[in-house]
Amino acid sequence: MDLTEKTIKKNYIYEGKIITVRRDDALLPNGAEAIREVVEHPGGVCVAPLTADGELIFVEQFRYPYMEVVLELPAGKLEKGEDPFEAGKRELEEETGCVAGNYIDCGKFYPSPGYCGEIIHLYAAYNLHKTRMNLDDDEFLTVSSVPVEKAVEMVMNNEIRDGKTQALVLKVANLIKEGKI
Repeated sequence: MDLTEKTIKKNYIYEGKIITVRRDDALLPNGAEAIREVVEHPGGVCVAPLTADGELIFVEQFRYPYMEVVLELPAGKLEKGEDPFEAGKRELEEETGCVAGNYIDCGKFYPSPGYCGEIIHLYAAYNLHKTRMNLDDDEFLTVSSVPVEKAVEMVMNNEIRDGKTQALVLKVANLIKEGKI
């Protein structure tokens, strides 16, 4: 069975600095029509910086939608047309003051596929070298390190709630287990 839905018409409702919201008319596989609400987002990157001591470098920052400080791996939004790998390198240095000698592409993450078209590109980074942080003017965060095993426990105990961070912590732990890092 073909599960593909076809867009009949895109109806733009809101165009903001980061997101655009649409309310589309769609044709379902059975020939019926439906409304699909879509949040367009330029996409993002998330990087898992692994130290020589087997620790992951995290950032903590206030996340307004949740009204709380969230523990995450370094991440950021893609600029229009920006290469995800280059964005990952940029975000790593901006947020942690580190550059990496090696990277592993860990795939893509769809944070909320029911309504949002955002794609987050995941990378592991190792052989780190210190430079300096270069935060955006509206960016405030603290940096900390957690042993990989402890980070896995934190994911499993729901102490790390950010989805992209959960996925990437588990992927990095598996890469280490398989001897790929």
